This record gives sequence, structure tokens and C-alpha cells, in this order.
Amino acid sequence: MPEWSQTFTFLDGRWLEGNPPILGPRDHAFWLGSSVFDGARVFEGVAPDLDKHCERLNRSAKAMWLKPLMTSEAIAALALDGVKKFAPGAELYIRPMYWAERNGQGSVPPDPESTRFLLSVYVAPFPDPSGVSVTRSQFAKPLPMTAPIEAKAGCLYPNNARALLEARSRGFDNCLLTDMLGNVAELATANVFIARDGIVMTPLANGSFLNGVTRQRLIGLLRGDGVETREATLSFADFDNADEIFVVGNYGKVTPVKRYEQRDLQPGPLYRRARQLYWDFAHSK
Repeated sequence: MPEWSQTFTFLDGRWLEGNPPILGPRDHAFWLGSSVFDGARVFEGVAPDLDKHCERLNRSAKAMWLKPLMTSEAIAALALDGVKKFAPGAELYIRPMYWAERNGQGSVPPDPESTRFLLSVYVAPFPDPSGVSVTRSQFAKPLPMTAPIEAKAGCLYPNNARALLEARSRGFDNCLLTDMLGNVAELATANVFIARDGIVMTPLANGSFLNGVTRQRLIGLLRGDGVETREATLSFADFDNADEIFVVGNYGKVTPVKRYEQRDLQPGPLYRRARQLYWDFAHSK
């Protein structure tokens, strides 16, 4: 097995190497989408905000009418046990999950008592830190009353995937999606920040996208360092006129945008400050 795909999965009380089969054709999650997950990172020997990611997993389970089977503390401890199976210094992704096996009342709702749990830890090198290209998307985020936005649920990702595939077909790495009112919400796979005239701004968490753990952490770090940082209603025009754009999410943490539409950008001072603040925080733990 190549190093980049090395995986250990905790399932039914034991660690298994690789990607074990878990679903059958009549399992609820397979055909009706009742899965939730979370993701934490291990890099340079640290696992920042692992506790918060585990806490969010249990909140996501409740939002999807699943039954949390472990405390967040127990999930975090199990994750750190899994990390020990890899070489020191490995860049890892930690992904705990819940899903339902059976239907509940009627044919569609899940049966909370059939909830299952696994935790997957695998090698996942950081994306290229030189930056990504971003375009506008024709797709939009759903409303909170039409989708479980408050959960990190698998059923939300097909909408993001079609936006991402469309953007890549036009030569871009990622794309900006709006809410149903046309305000920028996030990228297809991460939260997003801009900087202009020394002020950092990020779309207001209005319920149309998941308010990311890394997003919240970075807002606090920037404000604590004296950088004016606003959560605001932002339009595409705000991105057109931004001095800097950077991507914030668990997978790559803090990554610059090097091209927005047809405009080339350079990693700027506020991006570099944000990334350094996050790295300092991560290693302080």
C-alpha cells in the first residue's frame, strides 16, 4: 500500500488496516444518506482543535437523528491512539463517522438505535501551499430549512461536488458558492477570507454554510493579534476588489488564492500573518 493511502480504521472494537467494507444495499446510510463525519488534522506532531472536531461530530449526529455512541473525549483519545500507528511526522487526516443501518418509522427516517461508529485515520499530505485558483460558481448553498446545514453530513456534499467539478472543467481548483440571496457563503470545500486596506473579512455565518472550527479559531487569533477582522455580508464584487483572498479549512488550514477569475494574486501580508498565527497556536498545544 503506498504511503499516501495508508489507512487504519477502528470498527467494532478493533483497529483494521485499510478500507474495510461496512455497508450493504439495504443499510439506511447507503441508500438514504444518514451519515455524518468530522475531520481533524495531524501535522508536525500536533493535532489542533481535535476536541472541537469530536464535539461537532456528536452535535452533527443529533442533528441527523442519530445516536452518539461515544463521548467526544473518548473519540479524541481513540484518534490519538490511531495516530501512533503511523510514522512520526506523518501528515494525517482523522475522520470519525456515525451512520444508521436501519430505517426507523416508515421507510425514510433512520433508526437512532441502529447507529454505528467508526474512526478512520489515514495519510493525507497537505495541499500545495503555493495557492489555489478560484472562480465564481453557478451553484448555490441550500437553505437551512431545506438541508441539515448545522451538521457535517455526507448528504450535503453532492451539491458541493457538482460545483467543484464544474469549476475544474473550466480550469480552476475551487469555486465560490453563494447563499440563496446571492451573498458569498464559502468555497465548495472550505471557508474563505478576504483582505482589503488592512482589514480582514469573511462571510457572515448566516446558516447557509457550516461555521468551520478552523474559521472560528482564525477569527479569534486575528482579533487577538490586533487585526481588524469582520464577519460581513459579502458579494462577488467584494472578491473582485480584494487585495488578498485566502482559504481556511481543516484540510489545508490556511492557503492563499493565487488566481481569482482572470486576476492573478500574490500571497499577501495578512495571509502570511494568519498562517503564522495558526501555526503558532497549533504548536502551543
